Amino acid sequence: MRRLGTGIGWRPEIADAVEEMPGIDWVEAVSENLCPGHLPDSLLRLRERGVTVVPHGVSLGLGGADRPDAGRLAALAERAEVLGSPLVTEHIAFVRAGGALTASPLMEAGHLLPVPRTRDALDVLCENVRIAQDALSVPLAVENIAALVSWPDEELTEGQFLYELADRTGVRLLIDVANLHTNHVNLGEDPARALGELPLEAIAYVHVAGGFERDGVWHDSHAHPVPRPVLDILTDLASRVAPPGVLLERDENFPEGDELHGEVEAIRVAVDKGRAARIAAGGVGAAPRVSRTPTAAGADDAVRQRLGLAQAALLSALVAGTPVPEGFDRVRLGVQARALAGKRADVVGKVAPELPVILGARYRPAFLAYAQDCPMTGGYRRDALDFVAHVLRADPGDVDPGVRRELREWWLERSGPVPRSTRPGVRLARATRRVLLRR
Repeated sequence: MRRLGTGIGWRPEIADAVEEMPGIDWVEAVSENLCPGHLPDSLLRLRERGVTVVPHGVSLGLGGADRPDAGRLAALAERAEVLGSPLVTEHIAFVRAGGALTASPLMEAGHLLPVPRTRDALDVLCENVRIAQDALSVPLAVENIAALVSWPDEELTEGQFLYELADRTGVRLLIDVANLHTNHVNLGEDPARALGELPLEAIAYVHVAGGFERDGVWHDSHAHPVPRPVLDILTDLASRVAPPGVLLERDENFPEGDELHGEVEAIRVAVDKGRAARIAAGGVGAAPRVSRTPTAAGADDAVRQRLGLAQAALLSALVAGTPVPEGFDRVRLGVQARALAGKRADVVGKVAPELPVILGARYRPAFLAYAQDCPMTGGYRRDALDFVAHVLRADPGDVDPGVRRELREWWLERSGPVPRSTRPGVRLARATRRVLLRR
């Protein structure tokens, strides 16, 4: 695997700091936030300097019951080509459920949700990964995710599940040591055991990130400094194998450039410590694994439907207020449901920043009330439109008339196939029509 070195997740908010930071060999950018024809100038400058850029997908849903969407795969492939990337990455997760496979409404999680570690889910995941590999012109690596809840009746540990996935498909692994720590706190899983069961030579690179603990639950926030336990897991990994690349993720609550650089340096120190331990033990890295030839057999429709029904039941309980499926921890599911609703409110507030301004302090409680039984069905921009439509359908007495007018104008401006015309004559006609309708 190509050596990447030390990197940081590129985000618009820290673009200048990333460009100025010494010792950055590569960056990772969220694929869905990039437009191939209009790449940010910062990324173009980094590319010109020889800094590798890797697109990191978050919406493919390779762990879902449906086969990967061809359009999403084509978009991921296009970004890799435009950026000249040596690989692309995605997640071992499902992000939507329902639809034709289960004859139920399609729901979006807006978040990465865990796949059950069962033979059925593994068969579906392996076929989905192969479909993705065939559609991409560069290697694919897939990431383990953080979880607040575990599925009942799982058949494999995380390490066993990842080993079989890599063995059966040849896919590379993106190991997130922060997610291993999250699953240790939330699910009682041993990070050292997971590392011991992994095919370490299949690692493409490593993620490192921060989070916080509240009421015994670890939240993988990507908005806090990297804690010592996460760095210790990174050192353990580096004592077993030389990771081709290590990258710091930070998505919110960005510190100053010097503090960010300090976190990157702490990661270097943790890796160097692990390397020293490996050398002292006489090791040079993981031994090559004897792998079976990847098989073409896939999951039949009955297996996909069983998985789809289970995932739809879980997602519906999280985002639509339906009963908790048997075997799940009700308290943890409640924590996850609140976290999903809060994330939706935050992201919609960023996608449509006018809404928190128009609604003021009422925005967040109004959105959280809406999210209790109104699942997201088509991404965050669609969610913003649906939320405003929900508010406009409410009792007129619940919303100030001036606020209603502003919300209605906002919705009309964005709900059509193209923005409404701003020509004076057209605007005058709209205003006249509104006056006549009021009469």
